[in-house]
Amino acid sequence: MVSIGTFILWAVYSREHVAATAIVEPIYQGDENVKAMALTCNVFWGEEYMSQMLEILKEKNVKATFFIGGTWAEKFPQLVKKISSQGHEIGSHGYSHPHPDNISLQENLQDISKAEKIIFDITGKKPRLYAPPYGERGPAVLEAAQELGYRTVLWSIDTVDWQRPAPEVISERVLNKMENGAIVLMHPTAPTVSALPGIIDGLKEQGFQLTTVGKMLKQFPNKN
Repeated sequence: MVSIGTFILWAVYSREHVAATAIVEPIYQGDENVKAMALTCNVFWGEEYMSQMLEILKEKNVKATFFIGGTWAEKFPQLVKKISSQGHEIGSHGYSHPHPDNISLQENLQDISKAEKIIFDITGKKPRLYAPPYGERGPAVLEAAQELGYRTVLWSIDTVDWQRPAPEVISERVLNKMENGAIVLMHPTAPTVSALPGIIDGLKEQGFQLTTVGKMLKQFPNKN
């Protein structure tokens, strides 16, 4: 098994061999001409709600994109395996949840690379989507993600569920803004779990296909 130190050194210094390219802007939304939406969940805490969330998604036959933090994955590898084994997409939320805009390019490279190594060791799959903590998207953040082969993903609908509003507030924030290609940001909280069945049912009733961010990008590869 490759050590974390070796893996990080490879990630940092391999960029010297990458041809200079224009920085790709983050993805906020899929194709506006296709009636599809993606549910995403940033995970750096909330493990006590994860099994409930996964059960709801399974019952509703919906796949979501989970952006997993590296330190959380280290603590709860079995939950990461469960997310992966149920067919959900796993992206990276970085390792230590810093403010990415406040650290250097090299530190961003190290943070993303360390999370990638941990997620790969648990799932056998390398994540290729990156959701930066706090939604920060400065040049060093975007360049680091791009040099490591990631697409940076943000959102078009924010549930702000980390503030733990009432479940009906979370539902309204999604259902009142649903639109083609929307990417919905959630977190594993008690009110999110309560709101999730109604959100899924409401979107399906309006004819939306619920898919993962990765599948959106494969269907619409030119989307920035």
